[in-house]
Amino acid sequence: MGIGAGKRVIVIGAGIVGASLAYHLAGKGANVTLVEAEDIASGVTGTSFAWINASHSGPDPIAQLRGAAIQEYHRLETELPDLAIRWTGSLSYSANLDEGPPDIQSSANLISRSRILGLEPNLKNPPQHAVYVAEEGALEAVQATQVLIAGAEAHGAKVLTHTQVVGFTTRDAGVTGVKTVTGIIEADIVVLAAGTGITQLTQTLKILLPIEASPAVFIRYKTQSNLVNTIISSPEMEVRQGPEGTLLAAEDYLGDACENQLMAIALRTARAIQNELHGVVSIEPEVACVGLRPMPGDGIPIVGYLPDIGGVYVCTMHPGVTLAAVVGRLASEEIIDNKISPALAPCRPKRFFHT
Repeated sequence: MGIGAGKRVIVIGAGIVGASLAYHLAGKGANVTLVEAEDIASGVTGTSFAWINASHSGPDPIAQLRGAAIQEYHRLETELPDLAIRWTGSLSYSANLDEGPPDIQSSANLISRSRILGLEPNLKNPPQHAVYVAEEGALEAVQATQVLIAGAEAHGAKVLTHTQVVGFTTRDAGVTGVKTVTGIIEADIVVLAAGTGITQLTQTLKILLPIEASPAVFIRYKTQSNLVNTIISSPEMEVRQGPEGTLLAAEDYLGDACENQLMAIALRTARAIQNELHGVVSIEPEVACVGLRPMPGDGIPIVGYLPDIGGVYVCTMHPGVTLAAVVGRLASEEIIDNKISPALAPCRPKRFFHT
């Protein structure tokens, strides 16, 4: 148990980040209440491609966090076997991969066409080279969120869905609880893990955090099983195979013109998949939707206590699925053990405030 065991902590937001926070906090003995305005994983988590993608090109302020992401998910698997992560590896390639030397990280994982076809025999147009990261994988984000919340409840956490937070109670420049549509819940610490909804919550405290809603398209198809073995990211498609014959795809949001309506994108992507893969006898869109990813203004996660007001800890990031496990653990150590994490140093909210 942490030195702050018994501390009353309210976590606002029951996506995968909030669920991880609730699980880790409750596991340290905190008195956790998880509050969600709608259903569990009803926000961007429910529309996530859910690639645990720890690779990154170029300078990376959160390299330490990203580097620990996969290890932390393996830890969670031992604690919560029902997480059901599929460690398939990822296969990435682009039109210019053969035009110049790849960066050092990519070079270490560069594989040839013969190896590519060994991994993905259904590819019709395999490239000469691709970057293969064997350690990466994916999970079913909604199911994983439910597993984390069940784990939190097993540690005594209370979960309130369909409970909108409309404000905060304060005393002496500190937050002492949250006002919900059903009443006030008192707290020692309030954790904001509501993704794009954090902006509205902080505005009630007269604090502005630059969190943009970044749209992305998520598509689920019903098709044949065993078309794709890894996670494929190419100029033509970003796909992975889900359970029971589903194929999951991610696409850029291109605006609201007629040709970019969700079903039009889904059908266009389906044709691209058929052009790229052998064995696609039929492919029918089941779900096509837009998820609004919480994108901090500078692209770096926002994790830590708000300045100038006590008792409020913010936790929002992209990629949320990749970082949920590691940030959940580190944030819980900061909140309960007062153990400050150097890995979270670039993420502090205070960078947006000039004092």
